[in-house]
Amino acid sequence: MAKTIYFSHPVCADHDPGARHPESGARLGAIDDALADDAFAALDRREAPVGEPEILAWAHDRQLVDAILANVPDEGRVAIDADTVVSPASGEAARRAAGAVAAAVDAVFAGEADNAFCAVRPPGHHAEPRRPMGFCLFNNVVIGAERARRAHGITRVAVVDFDVHHGNGTQAAFEQDGDLFFGSTHQWPLYPGTGAASETGVGNIVNAPLSPGTASAGFRDAMESRMLPALRAHRPELILISAGFDAHRDDPLANLELVEDDYRWITTELTRLAGEVCDGRVVSTLEGGYNLRALGSSAATHVEALMAAA
Repeated sequence: MAKTIYFSHPVCADHDPGARHPESGARLGAIDDALADDAFAALDRREAPVGEPEILAWAHDRQLVDAILANVPDEGRVAIDADTVVSPASGEAARRAAGAVAAAVDAVFAGEADNAFCAVRPPGHHAEPRRPMGFCLFNNVVIGAERARRAHGITRVAVVDFDVHHGNGTQAAFEQDGDLFFGSTHQWPLYPGTGAASETGVGNIVNAPLSPGTASAGFRDAMESRMLPALRAHRPELILISAGFDAHRDDPLANLELVEDDYRWITTELTRLAGEVCDGRVVSTLEGGYNLRALGSSAATHVEALMAAA
């Protein structure tokens, strides 16, 4: 049984974009409830630390970082755009989300665990170097990739994103650096409008857009025929996962038809590949997933597969 660390923090549930907003604090409650089962007793549960503004600036212009944090209100809410809203707890929540991924990277390189899952919010994969968007303030996986390169002396990092929406922010950060790999499966067409198969960066970007209605067979074929071979060829020294569970058939924001076993399958495939190329080092962080029942069961399946990784 692999050693898996689970990072989270109560303040991440306090980030409050509004009563009708789909990206609610109840999402973390659903995951916590699903992981309360005895099957997860071996999880090493840790509080997400606060990420300093300096690490946020690894992924974003420092002026942007400072402006976002300065705009966090003492009361009420401030809309950054139509979808992205901050409340009094948002600054600490976002810093702990980034801090969780950085700490998880440190833990797997220190040999404290084989892998880790960060149940944090706000999510990050839409946040571009010069703009927050799509529920996201700071790009947590990009910060994790930079932590690995700056603190642990590695060069090659990969992000695999199976959220139903394309991770435009991660792609924007990676697309000119051939040592960084970004691979995404996502519904097409759909927000944010990026992620065409023709978007290949400097040969380091693999987009596998999926038509509305795509179910398990189409998703697995895209992973097996395109994503996993390209990932293996890249030979990363760390694999990061943008773990969005909104491609589930019950999710209200999109139209793919995945089920829990698809998340078990892809997690198993990624951890197996990590065992071949990077000593099993995998760090996963939560992105989307908006049907609470489906989110809880899918995240639990994902964590179960991380724990079972050989």
